[in-house]
Amino acid sequence: MTTFGFPFVVDETGAIARPQGIDQELHGKIVQVLFSKPGERVNQPDFGCGLLDLVFDPNNTIMASAVEFTIGQALTRWLGDELVVSGVDVRCEEETMTVDLAYIRRRDLTRRAVRFTFR
Repeated sequence: MTTFGFPFVVDETGAIARPQGIDQELHGKIVQVLFSKPGERVNQPDFGCGLLDLVFDPNNTIMASAVEFTIGQALTRWLGDELVVSGVDVRCEEETMTVDLAYIRRRDLTRRAVRFTFR
């Protein structure tokens, strides 16, 4: 069975390649969970977090708290075997929402952090 990594990578020869390194592969999985809309995957209708659905919702502290909770729950559910969420911080400033995610990779207990900014 052939599997494709995320993000999808084509190497210099034009062949399909897997993302290099554990960090890039896990980062890709995090992106898939955060930006997949529940109901989008036929065989996993509950998969995802649906952050892109929030684009027209009010950008305030109530929204930030709901997003923190939603992200933490979704990552724990779908990637709990690979990471432990140690913190989610969402900041809302005017039309920008910034999500800082801190996690521990279970494989080697390495602490990592990633930031996503929505405008």
